[in-house]
Amino acid sequence: MASRAAAIAVAVLIGHFAVGEKGTAARDKPGPVAVRDVSALIEPVLEKHDLPGMAAAVVADGRIVAIGAAGVRRRGGPERVTTDDRFHVGSCTKAMTATLCAILVQEGKLTWDTTPEQVFPDLREGFRPEFRKVTLRQLLTHRSGTPKDLDRGGLWGRLRRFDGEPTEVRRLLVQRVLGQAPECEPGTKFVYSNAGYAIAGHVAETVAGKPWEDLMREKLFMPLGMKSADFEAPGTKDANDQPRGHTASGKPVEPGPDADNPPALGPAGTVHCSIADWARFVALHLGDVPGSPQLLRTETLATLHTPFQGEPPRYALGWMLVERDWAGGTALTHSGSNTLWFAVAWLAPAKHAAVLVACNQGGTEAEKACDEVASVLVRSFLVETGEVYDKRRPQPFPTSPNPPAGAGPCTTRACRR
Repeated sequence: MASRAAAIAVAVLIGHFAVGEKGTAARDKPGPVAVRDVSALIEPVLEKHDLPGMAAAVVADGRIVAIGAAGVRRRGGPERVTTDDRFHVGSCTKAMTATLCAILVQEGKLTWDTTPEQVFPDLREGFRPEFRKVTLRQLLTHRSGTPKDLDRGGLWGRLRRFDGEPTEVRRLLVQRVLGQAPECEPGTKFVYSNAGYAIAGHVAETVAGKPWEDLMREKLFMPLGMKSADFEAPGTKDANDQPRGHTASGKPVEPGPDADNPPALGPAGTVHCSIADWARFVALHLGDVPGSPQLLRTETLATLHTPFQGEPPRYALGWMLVERDWAGGTALTHSGSNTLWFAVAWLAPAKHAAVLVACNQGGTEAEKACDEVASVLVRSFLVETGEVYDKRRPQPFPTSPNPPAGAGPCTTRACRR
């Protein structure tokens, strides 16, 4: 049964998200928006997969049209998950970092062809020749040749132990990664790389003169009204004030250094936020931002959604592109996990609609459960009346078009393959 807290949160969201803060409804559609509480749809999926908690939302025309939450913040604890709770979105952070870079391109601080040797002339002599001409676009589309793991030369352990400022540890990552042989010739092959995004984040903070974290707040979170958005694992240790991440076996992990990746990988995947605030960001990528200034020009948005030209997969800047009938053509998608959480986004730009699902546990069961909830929500809200989804053309909702499990930021050695 849907919780009373979820129902109250839904009522609040009718005024908070669907109608802009200046009183202008998204896409000029007047009147209040009926928001459906879908908490009851989530509960049986949690029970089926023995998971602690989950939140989900459906966005259409810049409005939340459905939202829900079910389960508990900490396995074995009494505190229920609410729609205001914060979930770690893992590698779904990548689209946010790419968007930040796009804003800096609009401001003239960067170009999509900016290279590391231009931004870090003092480090240039230590770079491998292959990396000196790598572009920002290649870094953000996983075509830079940077490695898919950071174990080489003990770098991962050093990033873990580093106790300086995040900008300093990202500088160390730039020096070490770009000083080693590339995984492949830059621009020739897709290699999913958290290091590439960490380098792109350091490029952004270097040209702007502010840490990546501050830039994200200033350029993205604050303009979009994403008040819950922050970094690393949410909540206060021992307070149960926010959901806890759980290992694949169901063990809760308290907030702290062991609950997320090192700050060096922030641009690749350390953001957490409420499901409603994540919807605000997604609305930006659908071209629908209620009550907010236009952060992205039309041509900039198109660039962010254009895949790198080359061999598959079709990966744009922070988004995988796949064809789905229910999306009316091309869907944008990405999943994220630091092994303690799982999140997935499905966007249908042609329909100005999206589905978001997040779970406070990592692993295969969480991935399956998020896909099941996404499937139910798409069938309920995005498929046109009278169209039978399964019979017309069976299209399950695997995250297989996304980076493989374990390719996102991880907290354990086993998944950093």
